[in-house]
Amino acid sequence: MTFLHPWFLLLLLAAPLLVWLRYSRRRRAPLRFSDGRALRGLPGSWVARARVVLPVLYTAGLALIVIALARPQVGLDESRVDREAIDLVLLIDVSSSMLAEDFYLEDRRVNRMEVCVHAAKDFIRRRRDDRISVIAFAGVPYVMAPLTFDHGWLVQQVDRIEIAMVRDGTAIGSAIASGLNRLRDSEAESRVIVLLTDGVNNAGAISPENAARAAAALGVRVHTIGAGTQTYAPFPVRDPFGGQRYVRQLAVFDEDQLKRIADITGGQYFHADDTEALTRIYEEIDELERTEIEVEEYTRYEERFMPFLLWAVGLLALERVLAVARLGRWP
Repeated sequence: MTFLHPWFLLLLLAAPLLVWLRYSRRRRAPLRFSDGRALRGLPGSWVARARVVLPVLYTAGLALIVIALARPQVGLDESRVDREAIDLVLLIDVSSSMLAEDFYLEDRRVNRMEVCVHAAKDFIRRRRDDRISVIAFAGVPYVMAPLTFDHGWLVQQVDRIEIAMVRDGTAIGSAIASGLNRLRDSEAESRVIVLLTDGVNNAGAISPENAARAAAALGVRVHTIGAGTQTYAPFPVRDPFGGQRYVRQLAVFDEDQLKRIADITGGQYFHADDTEALTRIYEEIDELERTEIEVEEYTRYEERFMPFLLWAVGLLALERVLAVARLGRWP
């Protein structure tokens, strides 16, 4: 807790004087006796003993009023106002080839999609200072999220990604073009696309090389990630009896094409053949795309003077009620 006007606390030094002025006159006996020895043997009443409560209540009320004047506040959280540094687009392949189960996550075999979604969410959480967009693509691109600083919402959008959520196929060129549309009007110091795919371009009206040249012309780097083992991988299929079985199919991607895209745009190519490799790749990209930015940090405060003020009013009111009642009267 902190105080917005701490100098008001100096008024606490005047509290003893105010208490003395209020109660000093009440100490004078309203009746005078020539000899009080006859009264010494009388037992003291609880009223006389409880009368000390009045100055205590009055003192506490004054102190709480002073504290309320000092404006106590509690810092709730730290907020950040960041100058734009990097605008980043994640392109994630959602074609049916991502069903291949040649990855492991926490000692269980999973398909490529599940691992890619897990790694993408971790990457987004690390990039707290950047605007990020997420685009899922197969035969056509689908914008899951525009450029935004709301990374919590971004993670929720990534969780919605499903295999074959759009027309099947692999339109790498169209996906890059869609990412460029998100970055075209960006004024960030650095603009980056991270493309993850496990297939060969076989859809879309734009070739990957032409899309890469457009990215280079706009000053956008494209990092490419080829996901998969480049060999036969188990694919789940439905059998005629309603169950599920696995068949091994060749699941490869065009590694040379991904390298050319990265070379044209000044990016880097990576190959992720297991979960650990994919995690390391996103960590490496995270280190590559670092730009120094000016960050202003501030704390949002919540006013807490009202409880002190309410308690002060309550104590002073109670003191006044007791003062006009029996505790305030001498016998």
